[in-house]
Amino acid sequence: MRLTLLLLITFITLLWAFKDSKIFKKPERIFKLNKKNFYTWMNFSKKERYELSKKDSVFYLNQRKNLLKQIRNEYKNISGSEK
Repeated sequence: MRLTLLLLITFITLLWAFKDSKIFKKPERIFKLNKKNFYTWMNFSKKERYELSKKDSVFYLNQRKNLLKQIRNEYKNISGSEK
């Protein structure tokens, strides 16, 4: 009985200690500004809008980098096969 209680307390303590870990976090969804949610965007504070726009620009930059990397790899494959 004591062992079970001790294990339960230890497990709860570990969950509480690692609750902010990436393992338990849900992935954050990026808020896209468009005509339908403009008023929602304007109801955010200035700091929240800044953070969301910064996340959006980082996400867009990463998409462009990945696309450019994919184009370069395809070009290498095509130019390598022609020689």
